[in-house]
Amino acid sequence: MKKAFLIAAATCFAAATTANAQTTAPAPPIGNSGIDQAQIDQGKVTFAQKCSHCHGPDMVTGGTIAPDLRGFPDDRARFFTTVKLGKNGRMPPWGDMLDDDRIGALWAYVSSRRNP
Repeated sequence: MKKAFLIAAATCFAAATTANAQTTAPAPPIGNSGIDQAQIDQGKVTFAQKCSHCHGPDMVTGGTIAPDLRGFPDDRARFFTTVKLGKNGRMPPWGDMLDDDRIGALWAYVSSRRNP
């Protein structure tokens, strides 16, 4: 009787664990980048709110001093540093206003639009 109970309990636990793992799995990455569409979408919103006035809608600058971010190098650390600390006294620092998750989403959006 005790053995049958243990087998039944283990079976229920395994089934519950499998079902839970299936419902909590992260969104699949896009390509090999490890970036998912939800991050890109969040980054696009943040870009429109915080960045587009200098870097232009859809990252196409209108002749301003801000660079076209579609040409930003594939360098996540440099991107984070630039966003957090600003650049050359022209780009303001955003580290006090944007947390790492929002900057990560911005990186996802910029990376998704990078020119080959």
